[in-house]
Amino acid sequence: MIDLAPLKTAMNGKAAAILGLGKSGMPVFEACRRAGIPCVLWDDNADARAAAVAAGATVEDLSQADFSKFAFLCMSPGIPLTHPKPHPAALKARAAGVEIIGDIELFHRAKPNNRTIGITGTNGKSTTTALVGHILKEAKVPSAVGGNIGEAVLTLPDLPDDAIYVLEMSSYQTDLCPTFAPTIAAMLNISPDHLDRHGDMNGYVAAKERMFKGAGTAVVGVDDEYSQGLLDRVRQKALRRTIAISVGRPLTSGIYVSAEGVMFDGRDKIMNLHTCPSLQGQHNWQNAGVAFAVCREAGVAPDVIAKAMQSFPGLAHRQNTVAIINGIAYINDSKATNDQAAAMALRTFDPIYWIAGGKPKDGGYRDCEKYLERVRHAFLIGEAEAGMAEWLNGKNVHFTRCGTLDKAVEAAHRMAQEERKEKAVVLLSPACASFDQFKNFEKRGEAFVSLVQALVPAAAIKRGNG
Repeated sequence: MIDLAPLKTAMNGKAAAILGLGKSGMPVFEACRRAGIPCVLWDDNADARAAAVAAGATVEDLSQADFSKFAFLCMSPGIPLTHPKPHPAALKARAAGVEIIGDIELFHRAKPNNRTIGITGTNGKSTTTALVGHILKEAKVPSAVGGNIGEAVLTLPDLPDDAIYVLEMSSYQTDLCPTFAPTIAAMLNISPDHLDRHGDMNGYVAAKERMFKGAGTAVVGVDDEYSQGLLDRVRQKALRRTIAISVGRPLTSGIYVSAEGVMFDGRDKIMNLHTCPSLQGQHNWQNAGVAFAVCREAGVAPDVIAKAMQSFPGLAHRQNTVAIINGIAYINDSKATNDQAAAMALRTFDPIYWIAGGKPKDGGYRDCEKYLERVRHAFLIGEAEAGMAEWLNGKNVHFTRCGTLDKAVEAAHRMAQEERKEKAVVLLSPACASFDQFKNFEKRGEAFVSLVQALVPAAAIKRGNG
């Protein structure tokens, strides 16, 4: 666990206020307790409060508390900071002049001397973060991976100053980092997402851009106008070395991947990404390009990076082959929680028995529309079912309204096995959030895996790379 003791003196005897007692909040409490920092905790969920009390915490409603006794308010990233309306405790903290931060900001203040790699973007950041961690591990570089992926940052090992921390960072997390900016900051892409939490697209981009303040290196994918604009603004400030990444558009300076999947550093060929089984598809080529630039900046030799990419196992819930049954692949892409992410899967496979739906997001399904000719039949679930049915009906795509994931898997399996189309896949790529029927996209993906594996006796399943 990260040692927060260096923060205690600067707090002048004041306590830490901790709002939200989930994945990040309770580790903040535990780290503070180990460092001898007094804490007051709150969560709007009664069960979470009871668990905190059982763990020995002091619990108080922070929306009613006297903030003069607190050095800071540490909020979990899932709690609204500004939109659609601030949590009452956030308003209370602001009124008292108490700064509002997150666990990654605490990490930075406790360990300012470590090199850090921060990876963000609307899509692909988890895969890229895992890939960078894999490369550093293969290169025997002391490192740890966490943040928005895997472990909460304060639960990571307290490594010496020469080690590197690789952090996936969501826009919610960057909003809570007033001073932290990674040594190497990487942006994959930007498309409309989480607008309810940031007010509008400008607010969303601004939250992402927080990662690029100060000195260091900026690695930015430039295949969308928002990211290109961000890179232009970073270059105007001239505080960071900049590296552009593109797929399909040659760059005289930077990393690009050709339409054939060949990666170049400027004019120099690096490798053919078709030799990397878990990095297929243009979206993964962007991930690979960013990871290459990041790891090279971290001091890893290009040939070591290329070799490590070939052994990368992939990321669970991201285009992960669960099984192959009678030649039909069953693909878990539960992490595709928005239109853009699902479109990346739709353009990768053909024909597709598509399981889609869940809690709908703003913006519709414009990117998915580009690849609907690949969809043999859609099987719709969740709150988005009716809306997606109307949309698909207007596009002359056949669909079945299934309601729940178990019924969708059963129906998709039956149709796929009856038709036995060459190269066909049963694809869970929801284009929606999971919260209507599942706790998170991981639970949704795990449910899909269990349902697929229960379809036939295990001996009849030829497993893929899952």
